[in-house]
Amino acid sequence: MTSTRRLCPAWRHAAGACLAALLPLPSLAADEAAPRQALRVCQDPNNLPFSNQQGEGIENRIAELFGKALGMPATYYSFPQRLAFIRNTLRYKLPGQDFPCDIVMGVPVGYDQVSVTKPYYRSTYAMVFPQGKGLDQVRSSSDFLGLDPARLSKLRIGIYDRSPASDWLVKHGLVANGVPYQTMNADPQQYPGEIIEKDLATGKIDVAIVWGPIAGYFAKRIKSPAMSVVPMRSEPGVRFDYQMAMGVRHGEREWKQQIETLIDTKQPEITAILTEFGVPLVDESYASPKP
Repeated sequence: MTSTRRLCPAWRHAAGACLAALLPLPSLAADEAAPRQALRVCQDPNNLPFSNQQGEGIENRIAELFGKALGMPATYYSFPQRLAFIRNTLRYKLPGQDFPCDIVMGVPVGYDQVSVTKPYYRSTYAMVFPQGKGLDQVRSSSDFLGLDPARLSKLRIGIYDRSPASDWLVKHGLVANGVPYQTMNADPQQYPGEIIEKDLATGKIDVAIVWGPIAGYFAKRIKSPAMSVVPMRSEPGVRFDYQMAMGVRHGEREWKQQIETLIDTKQPEITAILTEFGVPLVDESYASPKP
């Protein structure tokens, strides 16, 4: 199983950030007795396509869907998704005060800093490249690796450091092609789609390999040059696909069950939102082959 330390860098772009420093979980009480007055969401204020302060992200849309189903407003507590996000949002509580938020709308299955719900989608890392630049025949990572060696050796491949993409470059002898970007950036204005929207669009790099929702969303936003998105299958030694779920505090069993019921009943609407945002939705065939 992928360790939490290994999953964190991958999920920094799987759902926006490595949510917390790996700290011991505090002892939390069971569900509060007071009825909920709002769907209180922990979010990053500048992390499209997932969330932003204007409520324009995938997770904002799903939160509004859930809030309507629960008959209560969706409210947001914002904190940049850098280190200690969970500690400063979902688990943050001053003496005599309530928690500021109750749910994180996107966490990978297996993330142990929260109580993880059932998954609501599976996506995978994807290649993004401009059309009409000599890569139009690429429909898979195998096609990419099968390019003429002289052509392949000249391609500049943008990747986030410590991500599955960097492992993939190492495995296939393409380290020299890599153009690394920081996974953790202290600049609050930085957002993960910059690699596509700025550097790929302007030709600074030839290919970007990023988490699927980021790939699909920012490729759709760029009208010229038009972008191709190629989902990548996991392979031995490199995991690209992840199932995404939601996270609540440990010990809040009834709240978790309520959210899982919403995931079940609202799955068609959730899938429609994901599709609208260009998220590459994949099935288990994209998972790593079993030994």
